[in-house]
Parts: sequence; structure tokens; C-alpha cells
Amino acid sequence: MINRPNDPVDGNLVTVFGGTGFLGRRVVSSLVDKAVVARAVSRHPPKDKLDEASDKRPSQQVEADILDPSSMAAAVGGSRAVVNAVSLYVERGEQTFERVHVEAAAALAAASRDAGVERFIQISGIGSDAKSRSPYIQARGRGEEAVKAAFPGAVMVRPSVMTGPDDAFITTIARLVRLLPIYPLFGEGSTLLQPVYVEDVAEAVCRLALGQNSTDASIFECAGPRIYSYRELVREIATQLNVRVRTVPVPFAVWSILATATEFLPAASLTRNQVDLMRLDNVAAKDLPGLKELDIQPRGIEDVIRMIEHAA
Repeated sequence: MINRPNDPVDGNLVTVFGGTGFLGRRVVSSLVDKAVVARAVSRHPPKDKLDEASDKRPSQQVEADILDPSSMAAAVGGSRAVVNAVSLYVERGEQTFERVHVEAAAALAAASRDAGVERFIQISGIGSDAKSRSPYIQARGRGEEAVKAAFPGAVMVRPSVMTGPDDAFITTIARLVRLLPIYPLFGEGSTLLQPVYVEDVAEAVCRLALGQNSTDASIFECAGPRIYSYRELVREIATQLNVRVRTVPVPFAVWSILATATEFLPAASLTRNQVDLMRLDNVAAKDLPGLKELDIQPRGIEDVIRMIEHAA
């Protein structure tokens, strides 16, 4: 059964925009596990339900476009909390960083405010900066500002690079260290990273959406238990896979040229914004709350590698 957005809802209802994406579908699953009605909103919802157990309320699947204000307003109706987990990594046509991460995010926050939603959770990212020269990073930062202006009290969740069995980061490195005789690094491989398991982020988002947090902070930075340089991370993954790896530095200028040439392919494996992100350390700020303050013990790379191997 797929409920319509304006149907009366019993109990708590949390609406997740981007509810079928890498993070969003896990937020939905975490909510359902807690017997919360989770409304998954996406442009192309799957025909089958996201998650349903015989003793749990079914998730609602709603077709709506975050770029369409009319469908957006209908989708948030009756919600106690709204999560915006929509993300864009490559601009195509009307789907630009400005439209998705700034304008649409602000419009969704405003629609949620007007609908009487109690909590609004915006998924951003560590390093978001409205003054960045990178269009992607700048848009994420400006999006945070726009959401705060539209929905006073909105909570920003900034994950570090997220990992999991179907990610595009650790899984890719694991595949390449097995295939390549020499592994190319971004620059000297000195960029610092604090990768976080996506399920831990989903649980954090779930707890914030349900008000299960002991602090009223407006920003949470979610990161894993250990900080690596990119070079150390590649070597750690190789060690976990019991393979030998040789690394070679590759200048960022070369990566930028490659990304420019490939990102508009149907299945781009490298984009310019990914190169921009790899220029900057991606580590949680020590003065901001995160998983610890939400009573979540983050899982490390070792656990994620085992999950990837099991799923293969």
C-alpha cells in the first residue's frame, strides 16, 4: 500500500527527500526499525516498498521533485520532521548546484515551516563553505545559510566521506588496489580524511529527526573513529584485503583535466567537484557535536571492508 501525502497519519511521520538515495534509504530503514512512519520522497520511487515488516508500519513512497514547489508542499503535509537528503554531484541542464543545494533546499525548508513541521534536518557535508571557489562546495555552504533563514532552528548534519558496501569511495579503492600495479594518489596523498560508515550517519539523522538529542546544537559533524591521510587510507584498505600496493603521486592539475573530460559521460567515475573535495582535509571539527553526542559508537574501516567483502 502506498499512502498519499495528504492522507491522515497516525503517530509520528518523518518525510525524507532523497529517500531512495545512498543515505536517504538508510534513514528510512532506521526510522521504520523504530516503528516510525517514514515517507520516502523521490523523483522516481521504486515499485516495491522500501522496507516493511509484518509488525511495522509500511513506509510511504511519494513521487515528487524538489525542483517543483507544488509537489514539494504536498509531500511534506502531515510531517512531524523533514529530512533533506537530496544531493547533486554533476550539473546537468536545470539541475545545477545553485538550484538543488540552495534554491530548492530553501524552498523545501520554507514549505516545511509553513506546514507546521517541528524539525528540519539538512544533509550537508564537512567542509561546506559559502566562500569557497569550488561551485559545489560553495553551494553546499550557501544552502546551509538559506535553509537556516527559511526554517529557524533547522539542524545541519555534515557527514565526512560516507562509506558502505555500495559506496563510490572505499569500494572503488578496494577494487583498484587489486587491479592496478601502481595506485595513483590525489596529489601527494596527504589530504586528511575521517571516513564514516553511512549507517552510523543514518542513525544520527534518525535520532535528530525524532528529537533524541541531548544538545540543541544546530550543526552536527559526523565522522569515523580515525583520521587517515589519503595515502594511509589506501594502504590500510590494501592491508585489510591482504594485497600489496604501490602508490604514486599525481598532481591535482592532472586529475582536474581528467575530470573535465569524463564527468559528462553517462556513468562518470570522476567529477571536478570530487577533485575539489580531495584538495581539502575532510575532518570533523573538535568544537562541534557529532556521533558521540548522539550516543553512537562509529564503526571503522575494518568493519566496512568486511561488509564490502561479504557483499561481493
